[in-house]
Amino acid sequence: MKTIKIILLVVIGIILAFAAYLFLGRVSTPKRIIWGVNFSQKHSQNLGLDWRETYLALIDELKVKNIKIAVHWDVFEPEENRYNLADLDWQIKTAEEKGIKVTLVIGMKTSRWPECHIPNWAVNRNKFGQQERITAMIETIVSRYKDSPTIKYWQIENEPLFNFGQCPWMDRDFLKKEIVLVKSIDPSHPILITDTGEWSFWIKAAMLGDIVGTTMYRKVWFEKASSYLNYSFPPVFYGRKAFLIKNFFRKKVICSELQAEPWGPKLLYDVPIEEQKKTMNLDQFRSNIRYAEQSGLDEFYLWGGEWWFWLKQKGYPEIWEEAKKLFLSGKLE
Repeated sequence: MKTIKIILLVVIGIILAFAAYLFLGRVSTPKRIIWGVNFSQKHSQNLGLDWRETYLALIDELKVKNIKIAVHWDVFEPEENRYNLADLDWQIKTAEEKGIKVTLVIGMKTSRWPECHIPNWAVNRNKFGQQERITAMIETIVSRYKDSPTIKYWQIENEPLFNFGQCPWMDRDFLKKEIVLVKSIDPSHPILITDTGEWSFWIKAAMLGDIVGTTMYRKVWFEKASSYLNYSFPPVFYGRKAFLIKNFFRKKVICSELQAEPWGPKLLYDVPIEEQKKTMNLDQFRSNIRYAEQSGLDEFYLWGGEWWFWLKQKGYPEIWEEAKKLFLSGKLE
């Protein structure tokens, strides 16, 4: 009995020490931070925007130099075996001309609700039939753009190991095949695998990718409680996990989604501006940037650039102007 008590005390001590490691103290702020944005042609259109105008505004007005583009399957292959190359070609060519570094998010699950953007023609295909077409799409994209000087990373799927979104299946073995395929076509560009920042230690992502991407959300609508939730994780929580990934797996951790857009009870398109402000406003935007700086990570892709432009069009340019300061100087005043 005494031995069992000692073992329990040791286990409890280890747990408390690890919790203290994750939640207490601070990490150093990097001397230089890379700030980028996520971009979705589909999301821009759903907001009622001209997606080309939005893309150019991010580059020309905000002076964004790093963009993560979601290549949604239903937009890229609206009909079976007929690819919409023109739109993505334009985005890549524009980035090349303006010296932008691009990460392409490819696969079935590429962010923005419903997460898995399956074309109507493929919805009723079985899992293996869908995987066959996803493989062909990935091969087409990587082969077409691998030699572009604008490509920075290939992000394969979006949080593929996290059960979120309206997706018909999760398949780690298929994810491994996607990674092998991309590396066989283009061994020179790193592969980014993303995971939830709040509910994972990123170990599986680190085992698969060359770089690990984490989300970083501060205030969201929590469906099960039918209320807003403020995440109470301190910035060090991310920095210390990144330190472990770096030292145990020799992998860099970046923030692939930094919240800079509302997360409400409905999709953004159906939420009034006053309700949107409950989870994102100018003060919250500034707070999230300061929080990110204190996390110790040195590369962030802000989530919400299309929404800032939409707000600006509606007569609320405050966040757009604040973002401009960030991208021009690399920090907020």
